[in-house]
Amino acid sequence: MNTISFDNTENAFAYKSNKDLKKAKFLFSSMAYPLLVNLGTKLTPWAIRSGLPVKGLVRGTIFSQFIGGETLEETATVAKKLGEYHVQVILDYAMEGNNEGEQGFDRTCDEFIRVINYASTQPNIPFMSVKVTGFARFDLLAKLDQSVADSPGSLMKRYAKAVESLTTEEKAEWQRVQGRMQRVCETAAKKNVGVLIDAEETWIQDPVDVITILMMEQFNKEKVIVYNTLQLYRHDRLKFLKDSFEAAELRNFKLGAKLVRGAYMEKERKRAEEFSYASPIQADKDATDKDYNEAIAFCIEHIDKVALMVASHNEYSNLYTTQLLEQKGLAPDHPHVHFSQLFGMSDNITFNLAKTGCNVSKYLPFGPIKYVVPYLMRRAQENTSISGQTGRELGLIKKEMNRRGI
Repeated sequence: MNTISFDNTENAFAYKSNKDLKKAKFLFSSMAYPLLVNLGTKLTPWAIRSGLPVKGLVRGTIFSQFIGGETLEETATVAKKLGEYHVQVILDYAMEGNNEGEQGFDRTCDEFIRVINYASTQPNIPFMSVKVTGFARFDLLAKLDQSVADSPGSLMKRYAKAVESLTTEEKAEWQRVQGRMQRVCETAAKKNVGVLIDAEETWIQDPVDVITILMMEQFNKEKVIVYNTLQLYRHDRLKFLKDSFEAAELRNFKLGAKLVRGAYMEKERKRAEEFSYASPIQADKDATDKDYNEAIAFCIEHIDKVALMVASHNEYSNLYTTQLLEQKGLAPDHPHVHFSQLFGMSDNITFNLAKTGCNVSKYLPFGPIKYVVPYLMRRAQENTSISGQTGRELGLIKKEMNRRGI
């Protein structure tokens, strides 16, 4: 494998025009001001809900940096451009916390299936992403999760008891949720498109884990179609990864593991404090990093039976994965190892990995502006709160602008 340097900005920004670079510089410079971001994240959702004419402003700034388009068809331009640099795409219909009832859940499910059918016709879209809260009622997931937590025994036994504790109406509702997941995964298996099931808040995660494991058992026999997402900023997830692998061995399926650090830290800590229970979040960043890298090592140790996705913006974790592959004499494009970063961020990681022949993709959300606002607000907050993230992005953009003399 060629030596990887995540400081190579020529590779990182080859796909960006001078105009695009200047725009990115303006955006990340703005994100360096927490007060401005806090104000924007409060006002933008309100302005969109109130019907104020702000969509043009959103579309021209933060939307175009982090989103592939408002429709599936609009993502084609971005995907084609990324493909020219050997970067693949994970399509993400960015519907979060659907509150339009059963009809809305069915529509979202239909959209996920449309995404799969579309992805299967494209040369560089091997995966799509699914958020269970797009087709399941949050409160139902929370009720199931609470019941699971209150019961003794293995996760599967606790889950069976939890389902039994639902009312007749709730059982029928949960049946419909399972039916939607079944349709999505069945279509994906037929079309040979990977399905990444997103992680959720800890208080609704257990039923999501169970339904994902059941789908893996069904569809991951020959190859890996379904992936679970593990948030390693939770102190119990490294053990959960190992338990999931044991379940895969026992039930004879291949494990799909997408590793992320996590997306709900402030919310999780606040809720734990509010309801007086032990925080599920690691004590510090070092503990998260340690578990994350141990999870990578565990997956690569069992790479014939585990498909690993390193979904990380941490330079060391990505580099560490390539080093482990090299040490084990595995090809950088091993079919069970994939790297991914969010569209609009960490291009220095994505494009330099692609240049050395690794399987790497951009996570490309799309959807109407009113639906993607929660996602966009999270990206803005993340870039402000993650220590050094905005500074790193800005530094690399400026370095490339200097190299180009602009």
